[in-house]
Amino acid sequence: MMIRRKWLSLTAGFVMVSKEASSQQAKPSAADKKSTDRTVAARARMVQRHLKEHGIKNPRVLDAFRTVPRHEFIRVEVRHLAYEDESIPIGEGQTITPPFDVAFMTEALDPQPTDKVYEVGTGSGYQAAILAQLVKDVYSVEIHKSLADGAARILKKLGYDNVKSRHGDGYEGWPDAAPFDAVIVTCAPEKVPQPLVDQLKEGGRIVIPLGDRYKQSVFIMYKKGGKLTEPKAIRPTLFVPMTGRAQREAASDSGKGAIQKKDLNDTKPK
Repeated sequence: MMIRRKWLSLTAGFVMVSKEASSQQAKPSAADKKSTDRTVAARARMVQRHLKEHGIKNPRVLDAFRTVPRHEFIRVEVRHLAYEDESIPIGEGQTITPPFDVAFMTEALDPQPTDKVYEVGTGSGYQAAILAQLVKDVYSVEIHKSLADGAARILKKLGYDNVKSRHGDGYEGWPDAAPFDAVIVTCAPEKVPQPLVDQLKEGGRIVIPLGDRYKQSVFIMYKKGGKLTEPKAIRPTLFVPMTGRAQREAASDSGKGAIQKKDLNDTKPK
């Protein structure tokens, strides 16, 4: 009986080991996953054709674009455009920014591994994912709830644990997480929102498109002595306008300007 028990024990052990070995063999490694990812080559072509050949040089930025799966951040029916230099609708009248523009602004921001970055306009989450590859923490706010919820799901699914995102008006910043080493804005106000200046670290930088609906440029500014330096225009661009409080302020300023103009033109005797 003892011999039989020992044999049964050995047999059971063999079966258990065999199952474990089979399970381990069935589980694909990271290398296997990469080899079966058909978008790796597409990302490499995108980086070469649309980024490197158009002047993007930062090797860390280029590596981030080789890594982040842009197709995950757009609808299935338009995924064939994912690695073209295209602006693609994502809903709510918003678009995912073309790869070159994302790369250009990211490179201008000069992201460092220890940085804490605030982003206005999460959109589909692609810019936040790129930054997540390059900095310590990303805080991102999206004014459209459906986009904010969708981006949060995708970022979580892809494992970007260093991105904190929420629904809200990006104009207000994220006071509880401030100060930030850098701020990036992916929609265009007519002037820099003051809360973003207040929440930027001394010596920090902000990359932001400024202008009206049809005439904008990307600017870079630094915070020195509690104020932003003279804006430096680095490239013409065309982003969707910043909505929420920024839009209301722009409308108010426009109204005041119209009133002042009317007063100046009113030459009738009183």
